Amino acid sequence: MILEQYNRWVNHPNIDPALKEELLNMDEKTKNDAFYTNIEFGTAGMRGLLGAGTNRINVHTIRKANVGFANYILSLGEDAKDKGVAIGYDNRHMSYEFAMDSAKVLSSFGITTYVFESLRPTPELSFAVRHLGCAGGIMITASHNPKEYNGYKLYDEKGCQLVPALASKVIALVNAVEDELAIKTDKADESLIHIIGKEVDEEYYKNVLAIQLNPDVNKDDIKIIFTPQHGTSNIPVKEIYDRTGYHYVAVEEQCTPDPDFSNTPTPNPEEPSSYNLALEYAVREDADIVLSCDPDADRMGVAVKHNGEYVLLTGNQSGSVLIEYIFSQLTEKGRMPKNAVMFNTVVTSDLGEKIASKYGVETEKTLTGFKFIGEKVAKYEVTHEKEYVFGYEESYGSLISPFVRDKDAPQACLMLAEAACYYHAQGKTLVDVLNGLYAELGTYQESQTSLSLAGQEGAMRIKQIMATLREHTPKEIAKTAVVAYEDYKTLKRVENGQETDLNGFTNSDVLKFYLKDGSWVAVRPSGTEPKCKFYYCVKGNSIQEAKEKTEAYQKAMSDAIQ
Repeated sequence: MILEQYNRWVNHPNIDPALKEELLNMDEKTKNDAFYTNIEFGTAGMRGLLGAGTNRINVHTIRKANVGFANYILSLGEDAKDKGVAIGYDNRHMSYEFAMDSAKVLSSFGITTYVFESLRPTPELSFAVRHLGCAGGIMITASHNPKEYNGYKLYDEKGCQLVPALASKVIALVNAVEDELAIKTDKADESLIHIIGKEVDEEYYKNVLAIQLNPDVNKDDIKIIFTPQHGTSNIPVKEIYDRTGYHYVAVEEQCTPDPDFSNTPTPNPEEPSSYNLALEYAVREDADIVLSCDPDADRMGVAVKHNGEYVLLTGNQSGSVLIEYIFSQLTEKGRMPKNAVMFNTVVTSDLGEKIASKYGVETEKTLTGFKFIGEKVAKYEVTHEKEYVFGYEESYGSLISPFVRDKDAPQACLMLAEAACYYHAQGKTLVDVLNGLYAELGTYQESQTSLSLAGQEGAMRIKQIMATLREHTPKEIAKTAVVAYEDYKTLKRVENGQETDLNGFTNSDVLKFYLKDGSWVAVRPSGTEPKCKFYYCVKGNSIQEAKEKTEAYQKAMSDAIQ
């Protein structure tokens, strides 16, 4: 099968010349990994290594996806063709080429396209879909993944990433394409391809600026170090800060749209090493906070100067601080809706929910993937049963105002800066705010570990890990009793030997174990990388105790999968 697919590619008359050269130089191990399967849609669309093969991101696999998406748009009716598809892209290798090729494929089906003139953030693509009244959207990005990756995200007419019910329709149409190498763009209708730019930017900026709760807060005593990690947040975040008067210094070495990410160890704000250069700037400038966005600007990380040291906050922690600030201000100003709702995921810390409850806000949980939050936002916008006030994930992504239906780092950068200024006027850092929440609601320490398992063997190993944990459900973790567990694949919760249904979720390969001390551990295969991820939300009487328990739980889980 692998050899057959390889020979089909290497001998096909339409094969991209650069890909053919790569194929001719492949060793057996690379050949196996490139062809053992077809690249699949995960929690954030199609993402993978750039290169030749059916299990890679390249012009041919992108074209196959575009033919499937084009047929999906056609299935929506003649009106959808005219409404068209908005297309955005980031700074990665081949992003521009894939975006323009996508437009050409869609136009050959008679579908109108709107392509950004240059790289733009993922949240602005989501905004553009709704602003232009499109039937769908495409974003070419691999988000926070390393430079060797690229990807392809699909959006519906609401500006939301395709949820499983819709994605399955597209996937069926993609799989129906028999020969991805036979797809050409020579029948593209250039008259259907429109270039968009500043007019959409201005509408997006206008909406971002409208989220401010205290626009007149004193900004003179807070200095921000900002880095876009070579990505798409460079222009919009600077523009928003310039218009609002915040004082910032950009990490210039990381402001170039460099696809090799030459001046950062990693573009992922979840990784401490991504802050190295920004922290050097912070020390030199005596800055108060450091803000870092991932390349497609849907995630934001933060470091805070506290007692003379820079403290990195996790996505759970920065999310909790934002919840406290936003909800306290909405309440104080009499703007908190009576039917307010917040969304987060089943692997997000319990602290956020406790803060929400304090302000009378209901929390609804979703599976991992912001598309599930976007889906709920769209639902309540129609039914008006509940009113959205915040949504976030543990993976450093949040959405403050739902004019976007995805994580939005420019919004988060603006609101985090406002919160820092507001609390500074009270003599507090954002770490003080977090510690105050621990004192009031309980101390939580969240962490995540992952097992990187690439290739066919890695994929099998991840399946084996999940199967083992299901077959031999742990009764205790580090001598702490497991009092309940949830399996989102079967959508069952088991507690005291009794099974109940997990309602409101689609099936997903996630396990969650609840411990007697109020902590929990969750396990899931990554939907964007070849990893098995382990999430820990640990409750303790102090930060030190919680950290010690976290180490014990992490070791116990590591031992359990050996």
